[in-house]
Amino acid sequence: GSVALGIRALRVDVLNRRTAPATSLQAFHRIHPQIDLDVVTLPDANTDAALDAVLDGSVDATFRAISATRSRTLPAELRSTRVIDDRHQLLTGPKHPLADKASVSLADLRPHRIWMPGVRSDTDWGAYYDEFGRTFGIRIDSVGTSFGVDVLLEELANSALISTLIGEGSRYLWPESYDLRRIPIVDPTPVYPHAIVWRADNRQPALRVFLEYLQSSQSSQKN
Repeated sequence: GSVALGIRALRVDVLNRRTAPATSLQAFHRIHPQIDLDVVTLPDANTDAALDAVLDGSVDATFRAISATRSRTLPAELRSTRVIDDRHQLLTGPKHPLADKASVSLADLRPHRIWMPGVRSDTDWGAYYDEFGRTFGIRIDSVGTSFGVDVLLEELANSALISTLIGEGSRYLWPESYDLRRIPIVDPTPVYPHAIVWRADNRQPALRVFLEYLQSSQSSQKN
């Protein structure tokens, strides 16, 4: 459709409003409060559906884990760049054997069950965790119904067996009584590679500003 330039809000798709891309959008909004933002989570979590939405202009950009293989097969109109390397943390309840460690290594995780209910194999993050588990010999269990993050946090609080992986940049809130622990993973520290995907010919002025913001925060993260 012919949308008058700059009238519509900048529309960005995030998989989840708690993760690092959503946090970065909030930080961007604090710096540029004058830019209208529309943060959406597309109903279909599948990456192809998100790329179609960028192609047809219903969203200006989407955050995805774009692998090297995938970036080579992106439609010609699309561009992608990796903008957030979100370090993994282990989230456990107080009864878990690793709960009192200041940090854990990937080797420490091998004997334990990492529970990530709701991870779908037809998604980028499903493929990522599948490869992550295989590469490091870690048992990622996606079996079971996902009743949402609040139920997961409650289960972690009461369990000595299960833990889950979250990103350093994600925000989770829980009752103090849960006493959950966010433990950095080190030697090596795995990162979840969030890329931003947009249409090369998108003339939405705020998109340029947002892409520049992401690239500058990515380079300051590395220094």
